[in-house]
Amino acid sequence: MKRAIIIGATSGIGKGLAEILVDNDYKVGITGRRIKLLDKLKSQNPNSYYTRAFDITDTKIIVENLDALTTELGGLDLLIISSGTGDLNEKLDFEIEKRTVETNVIGFTCIANWAFNFFENQKSGHLVAISSVGGLRGSGIAPAYNATKSYQMNYLEGLRQKAKKTNESIFVTDIRPGFVDTDMAKGEGQFWVATVEKATQQIFEAIKRKKQIAYITKRWKIIAIILKRVPRQIYAKM
Repeated sequence: MKRAIIIGATSGIGKGLAEILVDNDYKVGITGRRIKLLDKLKSQNPNSYYTRAFDITDTKIIVENLDALTTELGGLDLLIISSGTGDLNEKLDFEIEKRTVETNVIGFTCIANWAFNFFENQKSGHLVAISSVGGLRGSGIAPAYNATKSYQMNYLEGLRQKAKKTNESIFVTDIRPGFVDTDMAKGEGQFWVATVEKATQQIFEAIKRKKQIAYITKRWKIIAIILKRVPRQIYAKM
């Protein structure tokens, strides 16, 4: 039986992935800030879920929680970082930007760093993180969100490069969703909004295939190609 940890499993994509993994004979460690939601998920299958409640912005307690959860699971094959935050912030409220950076950069880095070092010592493992199509370009209405997702993309690329040089069975997957019907989807005029069920199933398929980068849903790769090619002068007016 394989063992996985999902960071941010109280709702949305993280919760959906936890349920899929358990259905596919994984033992799953689930984390998040809201212990009641973690316990509710655990009650569905008490023998398959292991819980730890903590906030990823509190980096002083991340390592001890991940170590303890890994011990409870009896090892670790897969770690998924699904925890993240982002708000529309046209007025550039610094507290919103600060919270976004603390979660999507500091907390993310602490967990990714722990996971990679664990897998390198173990000589195998799979790190998966949920970034965003938004990380491909800047955003005037959510500057910190897009910038932090860009950071995640680059950090994961760096870890893939390190993994390649180890010549071990270490894999790093960057999941780049467009709009998914979760609390994170904010703003008007959204299109190609995927259900959580469809998104998580495609993510699970990407994990099984150990893809380096996967757009969710798949047609968002078209948007990614367009975004990358829009000239700066035109993009600035959009």
